[in-house]
Amino acid sequence: MSEKTGGIGRHGKKYADALKKVEFGKKYKLEQAFDLLSQVSFAKFDETVDVAFKLGVDPKHADQMVRGALVLPHGIGKSFRVVVLAKGEKAKEAEAAGADFVGSDDIIEKISGGWLDFDKMIATPDMMVAVSKVGKLLGPRGLMPNPKLGTVTMDVAKAVKEQKMGKVEYRTEKTGIVHVVIGKKSFGAQKLRDNFNVMAAAILRAKPPTSKGTYLQKVTLSTTMSPGITLDSLEVGQVSG
Repeated sequence: MSEKTGGIGRHGKKYADALKKVEFGKKYKLEQAFDLLSQVSFAKFDETVDVAFKLGVDPKHADQMVRGALVLPHGIGKSFRVVVLAKGEKAKEAEAAGADFVGSDDIIEKISGGWLDFDKMIATPDMMVAVSKVGKLLGPRGLMPNPKLGTVTMDVAKAVKEQKMGKVEYRTEKTGIVHVVIGKKSFGAQKLRDNFNVMAAAILRAKPPTSKGTYLQKVTLSTTMSPGITLDSLEVGQVSG
């Protein structure tokens, strides 16, 4: 059992105390939920704030996959190491925009040797043949550049700035749940809610036309260590980012 489940562990009692503050079966209004969040987070470090959207989709069908990426208004409180695969002027643009590593075949060679000391990869379209050589290393780690996520592009400067700000990628898991980070506990209720609204609006806009029944089935808010707070899905369904 993990510490977050409140079973065994040094945080067990603190988790149990936090759990008492969350009313079982209640669906919290947004304002109330984000105020409650600070009361149920007990860790001494600056916890990450997560949201889980349970969607009425079947990810086994390609036309029901909910996926995208966006920059949240206040970022997510994390700095990303960005590598750019580009040549010539595009390589210079990437360096000027603040990319941590810039190169082409030399970077591919390093990755082939096991180097993966970065968080995000951006590539110009002409580099994708070379990228495919290390796809088996990048893919399982979620590092493969993707045009749908804005990481295969000629506008490398914009892509670098977005990734350095903490561009959030979201994707439905096998269970139909989208897990996303919306910031840090230290952001406070208002900034976290601003970020949440933008993310929720994006999830709503991404509803597949083939999705049947209730699309937004359950939305849960939590920090790294806290119990989950169930949000009022009807109110979430009306947000605009």
